[in-house]
Amino acid sequence: MNDVPNLKDFDTRLREEAHEEPTLEVPQGEPTKKTQIIAIYGKGGIGKSFTLANLSHMMAEMDKRVLLIGCDPKSDTTSLLFGGKACPTIIETSTRKKLAGEEVKIGDVCFKRGGVFAMELGGPEVGRGCGGRGIIHGFELLEKLGFHDWDFDYVLLDFLGDVVCGGFGLPIARDMAQKVILVASNDLQSLYVANNVCSAVEYFRKLGGNVGIAGLVINKDDGTGEAAAFAQSVGIPVLSAIPQDDDLRKKSANYQIVGSYDSQWGPLFAGLAEAVAIAPPVRPAPLSQDGLLNLFSAEATGADFVLTPATDADMRGKNAVLRTSLEVVYDNV
Repeated sequence: MNDVPNLKDFDTRLREEAHEEPTLEVPQGEPTKKTQIIAIYGKGGIGKSFTLANLSHMMAEMDKRVLLIGCDPKSDTTSLLFGGKACPTIIETSTRKKLAGEEVKIGDVCFKRGGVFAMELGGPEVGRGCGGRGIIHGFELLEKLGFHDWDFDYVLLDFLGDVVCGGFGLPIARDMAQKVILVASNDLQSLYVANNVCSAVEYFRKLGGNVGIAGLVINKDDGTGEAAAFAQSVGIPVLSAIPQDDDLRKKSANYQIVGSYDSQWGPLFAGLAEAVAIAPPVRPAPLSQDGLLNLFSAEATGADFVLTPATDADMRGKNAVLRTSLEVVYDNV
């Protein structure tokens, strides 16, 4: 008996899965007036997890009930909140429980610290499925666990902004969230991702969606101003500028919470929490690629580069052969 999997069939299934449009009716009804569901997007590594862990902790110190849901396949959203310890993800727990014939319970996937309730959706192993669809399956389980009935002031969803497939655009496409917060820095790549998310919001607004951008958090702000210029250009406010500071870097690396009244950084995160609470969702005006490049000096980006068309001879290189033309050329009469 041959137990070797048919790789061709497996590859076909992955391709089909990646092209499937989400059909799941996820929680998308009008949330209670009390609850704000906010999706946070940003480039991988830009500091979303750092920002959210400290923001959620500060909100809890301000006597708010906060649920933090990590929707990044890396499952690192809650790491800082839990002192570097990885909590079991909804995807892996659901798979394990299903094999054992058991039901997933809240205590299996949701954990708390300092008044913050937190969980990770997780995702498939590398090469074994679409991360976006993993997000969709995760929200299926949240609905079964009673998502509609939970009582929170804020539900913060941490989404990877680099990826544009359906699952990661769920809060925007399905009006799951009332508003989006962007996290970026003064660098082209993180602002490119932020601009992409603005484009997604604008696209779904044209289709009748209601989600808007509440504002931008500038992380690792070195004072050069490109992120602030981006916010002004697309028409969104800067909610906070977290400085590029060695103390913050060290404490983040050591999984220390600074979003607390006990920290010198407490007032900064308290201000961010207040800004997040009152910022209305607005319709952004995404930039073109050239508009984005123009936020930076030409020396930094090569924005003044002139495209030079390639020729057939360029492409053939040493194989280029001068061919006799069959074109008939008539002398001028």
